[in-house]
Amino acid sequence: MLRQKGARQEQLILNMSTHMLLERKKAFNVSGVMPDSYNPKYVEEAWYPWWEKQGFFKPEYGRTSAHEPNPKGKFMIVIPPPNVTGSLHLGHALTEAVQDCLVRWHRMRGETTLWNPGCDHAGIATQVVVEKRLAKSGKSRHDLGREGFLKEVWQWKDEKGDRIYHQLKRIGGSYDWDRACFTMDSKLSRAVEEGFIRLHDDGVIYRSNRLVNWSCKLKSAISDIEVEKKELTGRTLLSVPNYEEKIEFGVLVSFAYPVEESEEVVVVATTRVETMLGDTAVAVHPDDQRYKHLHGKHVIHPFRDERLPIVLDSFVDMSFGTGAVKITPAHDVADYDVALRHNLPFLNIMTDDGIINHVGGEQFKGMKRFHARKAVLEALKVKGLYRDTKDNPMVVPTCSRSKDIVEPLMKPQWYVNCDEMAANAIEAVKSGHLKICPKMHEKTWFYWLENIRPWCISRQLWWGHRIPAYFVSFTDDCASAGEETDNKYWVSGKTEDEAKQKASQRFGVPLDKVQLRQDEDVLDTWFSSALFPFSIFGWPNETDDLKTFYPGTLLETGHDILFFWVARMVFFGQKLMGDLPFEEVYLHAMVRDAHGRKMSKTLGNVIDPIDVIEGISLEGLHQQLYEGNLDQREIDRAIQGQKEDYSDGIPECGTDALRFALCAYTAQGRDINLDVKRVVGYRHFCNKLWNATKFALMTLGPDFKPNPTAKLSGNETLVDQWILSRLACAVNSINDGFKDYDFPGVTTAVYNFWLYDLCDVYLEHLKPVVRDGSEVEVLTARNILYTCLDTGLRLLSPFMPFLTEELYQRLPRRDGNRSPSICVAPFPENATGYNPAIETEFKFIQDVVRTTRSARQDYLPPKARPDVYYVCSSPGVASLLSKFEGVVTTLTTSGKIHILSGESPPLGCTMGTVGDKCEVHVMMKGLVDVEKELSKLQTKQDKLIIQMDKLRRDTQMPEYETKVPESVRKSNEEKSQEYESELTNIKRAVDAFKQMK
Repeated sequence: MLRQKGARQEQLILNMSTHMLLERKKAFNVSGVMPDSYNPKYVEEAWYPWWEKQGFFKPEYGRTSAHEPNPKGKFMIVIPPPNVTGSLHLGHALTEAVQDCLVRWHRMRGETTLWNPGCDHAGIATQVVVEKRLAKSGKSRHDLGREGFLKEVWQWKDEKGDRIYHQLKRIGGSYDWDRACFTMDSKLSRAVEEGFIRLHDDGVIYRSNRLVNWSCKLKSAISDIEVEKKELTGRTLLSVPNYEEKIEFGVLVSFAYPVEESEEVVVVATTRVETMLGDTAVAVHPDDQRYKHLHGKHVIHPFRDERLPIVLDSFVDMSFGTGAVKITPAHDVADYDVALRHNLPFLNIMTDDGIINHVGGEQFKGMKRFHARKAVLEALKVKGLYRDTKDNPMVVPTCSRSKDIVEPLMKPQWYVNCDEMAANAIEAVKSGHLKICPKMHEKTWFYWLENIRPWCISRQLWWGHRIPAYFVSFTDDCASAGEETDNKYWVSGKTEDEAKQKASQRFGVPLDKVQLRQDEDVLDTWFSSALFPFSIFGWPNETDDLKTFYPGTLLETGHDILFFWVARMVFFGQKLMGDLPFEEVYLHAMVRDAHGRKMSKTLGNVIDPIDVIEGISLEGLHQQLYEGNLDQREIDRAIQGQKEDYSDGIPECGTDALRFALCAYTAQGRDINLDVKRVVGYRHFCNKLWNATKFALMTLGPDFKPNPTAKLSGNETLVDQWILSRLACAVNSINDGFKDYDFPGVTTAVYNFWLYDLCDVYLEHLKPVVRDGSEVEVLTARNILYTCLDTGLRLLSPFMPFLTEELYQRLPRRDGNRSPSICVAPFPENATGYNPAIETEFKFIQDVVRTTRSARQDYLPPKARPDVYYVCSSPGVASLLSKFEGVVTTLTTSGKIHILSGESPPLGCTMGTVGDKCEVHVMMKGLVDVEKELSKLQTKQDKLIIQMDKLRRDTQMPEYETKVPESVRKSNEEKSQEYESELTNIKRAVDAFKQMK
């Protein structure tokens, strides 16, 4: 029966909550009675659509135009555009929380503020997703053709692409959604086309045949950021796409090259023995005495029967292996540079899909590269050239998109010469025109840019911005034909006609003799992202937005893309716009799990922020794993990780608690180990804010109308002055923290003010004032309370926009503040009222209160109201206590307090001390069961004596000083002192209770 009754009550509560949520969707009703407790769904249900409808997030809000001058300045920031392919994780949530609190702070300060949203087309990632979708129906992109496949991708994007924007809204991001951009929009595509053409015409972009990171699975070059480095400790079998069996890695194979016209051999070692089919030399160090006699000699390739020169190069490490290195220029980055220095040939032994071609020899032609690995090894054994195979710790590069093993391949591609742009970017930071925060990242900036290499921008995909370049040929012999690798025979243009005009002029050939073929490749996604700060405003057109909002103010992102995105935006901003795209870069740390591990789907610790906001069961987390692309082994591992970390699932925390937690974690230069339990703690803080505001509103009363300004009346008590001083201190600390990107400092300041100053002290102090005070005292206190609520909510608003809006709307307004929303209300600045003298005095009073509470908490029930006697060390201390007698009585829930100077307190008290200034004696006689307390103390004392005796025996054993480590001896000494102190306190308490008999 009781269980049925409880179930009915739970259902009733659920029905009431559902009804309340439905009502929130219909209208904003904040005039009624506040619900008894904080409910994130109730609070967050309707505010965001209202903010959008009112236009609060637009830079035009509150002014006739976003382009008019604003004496308070402007703040412009772009979102690091997330990939359109999937959903956001907690790393994205950190980015949005940090950026949004900055944006809201600047907006509330009255600056013309624009946070421009957008989404990236994510070339490789999106194409992989759509191709997998097609594969389920037995089709490939080639079955559809280029146009048909792109139509399929656009359809997928239209179906799935809005999930990210939904998540961004749930996190509370205050974007101007009317300015949202997608990197494949026509506006941005025009900018990409214009940028390529200008840079190509200027010679910055050129065609060249160089080594690239190649995915045989994707048949495309990939960027460095898409290369994951898998560390192996030795021999390891790895799964590779398109291979049924696992492939061996983490071994070093040694084999011999016969020296020409000699019985001698040169032994070399490699982790990729199949690449020896493309060897064109053997290198030794010029100072290596072992090979002095071989300078100028050759070795014989065992399968090509060709002479390979022994070249001298100081890059060889004489101490590693035999000191002789095989050189495979077309399949190894280091070897590529050696080949350029020694003018060696480049032999590409593979097709685009990783099959050995004719250059690799008829014996191995047609084999997959890793099947050829075994075949080459066996063939070397047959020829007697194999030496040995050893375990070899190594790093294997894998493609993050296809999980394929990355193969360095020679390919004709488009490159950006970054030398001049890198030098300008270095100078921008050195001169202080571009600030990087935290400053420690400048070292990385300089290292990358001082060692810059040409940037490969070609991708062998269909989804993306097709390269607007055309290969030129001719209908007859009116001009000589060129090679595809020759940059001279490539022209670029917005249209084929424009490109034809360029070709005609360059080669002096009539238009009707020119033939063009557009490059099939698309541009690296980072190319369009590098243009993002100005392409979103319509560049190359001189739009009003471009004139107003370029350059931007700040770029905030994770430090992992400092080079891939940030540096390249600086490159193109300076090159194409003649100005930096932003004045400052703030780089936040990476989010890791509670154990400090990197977020990984296979560990099961990648969390959707919506799951933290709304809560999710353990079974729900498991189900999400099956909806991804993990294999069963990876799913099993991830499920185990979820069971260990989220055994009860994730409780509902709400957006505000998540945002606050993420910002509170964001200490400069340190990675964030996010424990969901911390987020739950801030959920409790939200509930505390709700209850405190509800109580405060009751204290103000339904008819309360605040004074027109916060100007003091002169009737304020010492406690009123203290809370205003604490408020002023919080205001100044928070503004300074925002300027310095000290997010833990800001969140700590606002948290401490609300919890420890306002809730724990001032609201408790107000209870007897409102109940027993005069009309003037009550009115003064209410106005001070209102100032604290109004200012405190505005201080908190950038971090907790939903909860603060809900509570702010329930406050009455001053005549001078008619802001319709807290998100456009003035942010508190330049606060006056800080009073260091009263802060010092009140700190002592708080110490007295804490000591009094501590002295009574072990023995007295919470509702007991004992008398307390304070023995002061000086008249000054007694006078200070007298000044705050009322607040001390209230905060310690004492019956009456007695301030003594020289007199002794009556018997029957327990005692504590506040330094050497004050003794605190709490009367226990008549309020406790003396015999029971003495029995408890005796038991505690007996146990303590046993522990002390054991420790004494341990420390008195023979050779203790010589055999026991110093750290252990020091620990034992500290324990002994703690035991002695505790025993003294117990004996003092026993004596006090005995006097009560």
